[in-house]
Amino acid sequence: MTPGSPAVSGPPGQPSAGTPDSPGSQPTGLTPRQWAMVITASIGALLEIIDTSITNVALIHIQASLGATLAEVGWVVTGYAMASVVMIPLSTWLSGVFGQRTYFIFCLVGFTAASMLCGLAPNLTVLVVARILQGLLGGGLLPKAQAILFQSVPAAFQATTQAVFGMVVLVGPALGPTLGGLLTDTLGWRWIFFINLPFGLLTVLMALAFLEPDRSDDQLAAGVQRGLGRGGVDWTGIALLTLCLASLQVVLEQGYQLDWFDSALIRNLALLAAISLPVFVWWELRRRNPAVDLRVLRHRSLAAGSAFSLVLGMGLYGSVFVVPVFAQTVLGYTATQTGMLILPGALASGVTMALLGRVVSRFDPRLLIGAAALGMVATMFAMGTIGPDTGADALWWPLIFRGITTVVMFLPLSLATLGPLPRVDVGAGSGFYNLTRQLGGSFGIAVLTLALEHQQAVHRAHLVESLAITDPRLQQRLVELQFWLASRSGTGGTLADQALQVLSQQVDRQAALLAYGDVFRLVGLLFLAVIPLVLLLGKPPAPAASPGRP
Repeated sequence: MTPGSPAVSGPPGQPSAGTPDSPGSQPTGLTPRQWAMVITASIGALLEIIDTSITNVALIHIQASLGATLAEVGWVVTGYAMASVVMIPLSTWLSGVFGQRTYFIFCLVGFTAASMLCGLAPNLTVLVVARILQGLLGGGLLPKAQAILFQSVPAAFQATTQAVFGMVVLVGPALGPTLGGLLTDTLGWRWIFFINLPFGLLTVLMALAFLEPDRSDDQLAAGVQRGLGRGGVDWTGIALLTLCLASLQVVLEQGYQLDWFDSALIRNLALLAAISLPVFVWWELRRRNPAVDLRVLRHRSLAAGSAFSLVLGMGLYGSVFVVPVFAQTVLGYTATQTGMLILPGALASGVTMALLGRVVSRFDPRLLIGAAALGMVATMFAMGTIGPDTGADALWWPLIFRGITTVVMFLPLSLATLGPLPRVDVGAGSGFYNLTRQLGGSFGIAVLTLALEHQQAVHRAHLVESLAITDPRLQQRLVELQFWLASRSGTGGTLADQALQVLSQQVDRQAALLAYGDVFRLVGLLFLAVIPLVLLLGKPPAPAASPGRP
């Protein structure tokens, strides 16, 4: 059995219940079992996705609770992302060896157990190790969930099932900060991990009950023997992949905290990633049974869609990262308020995905992707107009439009990228496609953080240059600040120095506002640059007509 290919049960030559588009059949709708499979796969993916962002609003609380520095607590995020991104491309090979259902359930059980270990962690070291385990065990949930949907649901209903899955992928990163903020402020940061226990156990039971069985025991044993036998495992490829992705992930996640290439660690890891990547590609292309099948990139739709997905990940995860930071550092929001600021956009994503799933098959997905990308460009430039009086009301509609346009890009992009692939390549293609979105998120956070820091310094320098001490307007402003300070403190001690400090803080805030505007416009320009890739995407096969329909 080829890794990533659908599991088949029943006598040879007889299609299983989950086999899509069996010859001579005309599906009229999803069966209850198929809907249960869709829900099971989607919840499994949601657990993994939410945990990529749920810790973002709790890091300060974790830092205070465990007595760590900001750089040290950053490894709570980095360890998870590093482990997850390594496992995504390996999930196809692992499911091919052990069986898709078996591997998916194993990931669910392990992810839930690792979540409990995170919540019980007595110190930062245990928490980081547990987060790495959580990422390793949860990294296979997202690509396997999407592969299960593509391989178990008839093509006539792929738009509906991918809409459900897309809702999970898009709403998850936005719900993470909201849920994390509520749990952290009400129950404590440990509950952002404990919350996985009931949902994890429920999903395991659903997977046991509804997912299609793997191959028979004899076939599975033969597959394990071939996969783990002498020369069967591509250990070199796995090692090169781990070196490349883990090094790159640490560079992206920790570069800002360690002053980028001023740090010897960042320089060495960047060099290691730069060397191991081409060696990994060369090695995998010459292997008959590689750990990661890069040959699937021969499909033009997958190559173009993965490149577009990289930018989509930057826009999705990058903006989800920037907006909470803006709300907490500039607007002074609490974790709960920050989560509630993002919630309307998440709800808009969910509603749009539900509506789009019903009609997306009537349109050329490439037209939808191009139109939504232009909408995202306009939305990002609108968010780039933030000013000193910007608050939740000013961000309400831009965040909602961001959620809508992201959905209108994501669902057609999945169909146009994976739909044209032969079913034997869907597993490997799904793994690579999800990997690019995950890497795009890491790239986005790193690039936007660097741009934010740089632009804030540039704008502050320009603002300070324009403040001449002999300017009557500046002198008047300082006098007004001194009167304001005197009315608050009731003393005339060092009011001049205090006024200068307040003015400096106001300059910092204005520089930050201008820098955030630049960052949002940068995201818009990135989407504008990748619109031509839409021309290279494929068109998914037309679904079989249902009875009574032409």
